[in-house]
Amino acid sequence: MIVHLVDGTYELFRHFYGQRRFNKGKDAPYAAVIGVLHTVLQMIEKGATHIGVATDHVIESFRNRLYPGYKTSAGIEPALLAQFHPLEEALTAMGVIVWPMVELEADDALASAARLAAQDERVQKVCIWTPDKDLAQCVQGDRVVQMHRRTNQILDAGAVRQKFGVEPARIPDFLALVGDTADGYPGIDGIGEVGAARLINQYGPIEDFPPQVLGERRAPALLFKDLATLRTDAALFRDVEEIRWRGSATNFYEWTVRLGDARLWQRCQALEQKGPDPFFSG
Repeated sequence: MIVHLVDGTYELFRHFYGQRRFNKGKDAPYAAVIGVLHTVLQMIEKGATHIGVATDHVIESFRNRLYPGYKTSAGIEPALLAQFHPLEEALTAMGVIVWPMVELEADDALASAARLAAQDERVQKVCIWTPDKDLAQCVQGDRVVQMHRRTNQILDAGAVRQKFGVEPARIPDFLALVGDTADGYPGIDGIGEVGAARLINQYGPIEDFPPQVLGERRAPALLFKDLATLRTDAALFRDVEEIRWRGSATNFYEWTVRLGDARLWQRCQALEQKGPDPFFSG
């Protein structure tokens, strides 16, 4: 079987701002939610049987206590923020497993789910659907890969090395040195991507750098590495079969009425009547 892990927060942002090109700033209350639901249904139509969606139930996490400059919900448009919780509820009604994260982040949930799925011998491949750079640390050979929906790119371990210049396991070290503006930490002054990759390939993880390499910058580098290191110990499921899509819940029709999109109901009903594709059913 193939396990698909979706970054619901990213998908919500993607659809919200994608629609901005056409709605002239007049944001429909649930337009981004509808877009994400159709995206997930399309994945199921194409054969996805085991699928989980991670979301940031709140933007802030334990990392905000570690570093005051870490990203917060400040600046997120109210029209977008108002769709976070409806997305979680609508996906659940559609029968999709959702992991709404509070203390951890959606990225931590994706990393944890990838670890749990990869431990199962029945799983042939784990696909993590997000372009976030920090998820590259979860890639393992060609069995756990990162999927970039917009560019139609698949990052296996070789592609991660080619893109960043380091092994997947060293992505937290790489991001600690170069920074991650999306997450709000700056990295180390004077060290760019090429220099970071060179240092990591020469010395290994930041903890093994000779003292003179970073000097007083060692402490912030280790802090940034802690921020960049995804947690993989979230107890999201015991058996991968728990995330198999088995059809919508009884309240999904009411959700499609609330969202004002009858096509969602029609597509879901067609999938339920068709039944699982034996080729993809695992």
